[in-house]
Amino acid sequence: MTVTLDLNPELEKRLLAQARERGISLGDYLREIVAGQAQCVVAGLAEPPQKRLIDVLTTTPFAGSELNIQRSRDYPRAVDL
Repeated sequence: MTVTLDLNPELEKRLLAQARERGISLGDYLREIVAGQAQCVVAGLAEPPQKRLIDVLTTTPFAGSELNIQRSRDYPRAVDL
């Protein structure tokens, strides 16, 4: 199925930037958004559930915030009780 969307330039620019942040095409990004919304309608949810941490950190409000997240190399220590 082919659908044509008339987006205002500012919205198109923001969506394209979000797609690039995820490393996918704008078409693929829009398909993900539509699929997520369709699942919400079927499940009766207001918003799509965030399943992966990367999804949370690459979407608003974190998108474009240039977070520098590193894994802690500090391993747990034995505690004397």
